[in-house]
Amino acid sequence: MKRTEPKSIAEIITESIESAGLSDLVAEQRACYLWPEIVGPGVNRYTSRRYVERGVLHVYITSAALKNELTFNRSALVDVINRAVGSKAITTIMFH
Repeated sequence: MKRTEPKSIAEIITESIESAGLSDLVAEQRACYLWPEIVGPGVNRYTSRRYVERGVLHVYITSAALKNELTFNRSALVDVINRAVGSKAITTIMFH
């Protein structure tokens, strides 16, 4: 048996996720998790629910004015989220 160099736990977990084909799912869930950090506490205060389905981040906003403003900034938010995640996990955001 050939000896290999030791790997960190993070490398082993990353390899396992990639071999199972779950990289996209993990990236989508990470994008959902990072929403409060990206938009800040002021916007997150009006966020009641969020989830990702097939690359679309669904965000429920309780303020109509804020929902309208976020709709205008949708593409910029998608870019920031994808940069934070490190992949093109989110294609668009739907505000409800």
